[in-house]
Amino acid sequence: MTPTPQPPPTKTLTAHCFCRAVHYTLTLPTAHLPLPVHLCHCSICRYTHGTPCIFHAPLPPNITPSFIPPSTPAALTSYKHSAHALSTRVFCSTCGAQVGDINLSLLPHESQPRWTVSSSLFTDHGSEYFRIDRHIFTDSAVGGLHTLLPRVGGRELEVFKGDYVPASAGRVLPPEPPEAEREVGRDREERMRAQCHCAGVSFTFPRPTSGVYEDDGGVLSKYVSPVDGRKWMATMDICGDCRLQNGTHVVGWTFIPLGLIEPVVDSRLVMGTAKVFESSEGVRRAFCGRCGATVFYWCVERGEVVDVATGLLRVPGRRKVRGEGCLRRSG
Repeated sequence: MTPTPQPPPTKTLTAHCFCRAVHYTLTLPTAHLPLPVHLCHCSICRYTHGTPCIFHAPLPPNITPSFIPPSTPAALTSYKHSAHALSTRVFCSTCGAQVGDINLSLLPHESQPRWTVSSSLFTDHGSEYFRIDRHIFTDSAVGGLHTLLPRVGGRELEVFKGDYVPASAGRVLPPEPPEAEREVGRDREERMRAQCHCAGVSFTFPRPTSGVYEDDGGVLSKYVSPVDGRKWMATMDICGDCRLQNGTHVVGWTFIPLGLIEPVVDSRLVMGTAKVFESSEGVRRAFCGRCGATVFYWCVERGEVVDVATGLLRVPGRRKVRGEGCLRRSG
């Protein structure tokens, strides 16, 4: 007798956002593992996520998420970043976690639109399942995170100044946004612009002011760089809560007194198209309800300041994507 062919071995991986409104599995042939992951540094990804870059894994053809009830695709908000976009971006409507991209057209051998997923949302994103192998669109972020992460696990990462898809694929890429212009306030002092991709959330803040240094008890002055008094402190955050709330492994934050932000925002974080999510008691996070960008983090213990996602900064100068002109990083 001819032996019955056995199906190829598979592995099921599970992913969820912070609030678990988005919760799904992927069942993949083990021959496709580990999935390749690229870090995209283009301005579209930075401004739709509010982060220095994104961590994306293209799925093999005809493999799509299987949602775990009560989670359904209805928990997602879609955002098409331009009229010529080849995919739509999807994020959790409740907590703002970026889930991935869905192609808008099918290739001849595909029965379902192809997904590219955020590897950061998986419960196990170890090297046996995901392999970070390249930086792409680094020319959009000269001096960006790719300069700090040249290798992973001793492996040198490939670096692509543009797209890694070959020119023969006919991919039409949107133009880079114009370089940010210097802005000044009514006092003629420089102000930094933070703005999500769709511009539904847009605001400015100044460099540290004399009032910050003169506050009683040094409550606000501790957020100013001790090395350069014209810059705010900033940091890179790799905590699990932020990873699940924005869908990337790394987010940058700077710490700005609420009273210095224009237009005015208070601890409720209500501004433009922002949606507010209370991630725990006394902690609020805000993201753009239209494009999904992470915007603010606020907690009652530091109620006088709000953390601003540095991936939204529109600082003049292409070499200042990490905000070096106005921020001083502590880690």
